[in-house]
Amino acid sequence: MTLINNNCTDCLDFWTSMKLLKFTNFVSFIFLVISFFFLYLYTNPSSLLSHNMAENTSKSIYDFTVKDIRGNDVSLSEYNGKVLLIVNVASKCGLTQTNYKELNVLYEKYKNQGFEILAFPCNQFLGQEPGNNEAIQEVACTMFKAEFPIFDKVEVNGKNAAPIYKFLKSQKGGIFGDAVKWNFTKFLVNKEGKVVERYAPTTSPLQVEKDIQKLLESS
Repeated sequence: MTLINNNCTDCLDFWTSMKLLKFTNFVSFIFLVISFFFLYLYTNPSSLLSHNMAENTSKSIYDFTVKDIRGNDVSLSEYNGKVLLIVNVASKCGLTQTNYKELNVLYEKYKNQGFEILAFPCNQFLGQEPGNNEAIQEVACTMFKAEFPIFDKVEVNGKNAAPIYKFLKSQKGGIFGDAVKWNFTKFLVNKEGKVVERYAPTTSPLQVEKDIQKLLESS
């Protein structure tokens, strides 16, 4: 009986040792993989992480070309040295009338001081910008009297988001993630083409006026 018990004990010790060895090897393997991963990031500047960081820090608004409402290419470098308010607009939103009215006030007041409003129609929020470019221009310029530039209709979220909006969101994320939440989200851009502030759709344009003034007064 004693011999049997000793054999069982030896077997138990053997299997315990094997399990411990396997666990130790597994932990070592995981540690090795993590070590190689960080070594790769450190030694390979062309990695995806390094590439994205470099892209976000090196680009400005001026690196992008967009299409105007008539489909013509417009280099945003044309706005070099100006303060910009970039807004995704919609014709059939509950915020439309107030926003267009106040945007017009800001534009009239500061357009001769180096300020521009760039409006990008977007139909991603409950289909509230359903028209083609011609219809959008008619509504914006005739009904709402907009004199500031209206650009081609774009997507602001998802895989087909316009590159300019991918950049804007990478520069200034929202409270609950980077995605644009609704019509009339506003991005304020300084004279160097960098995004300095982002405002919620419910922030009225006139609430942004003090920030615009500070940027206009900066050298």
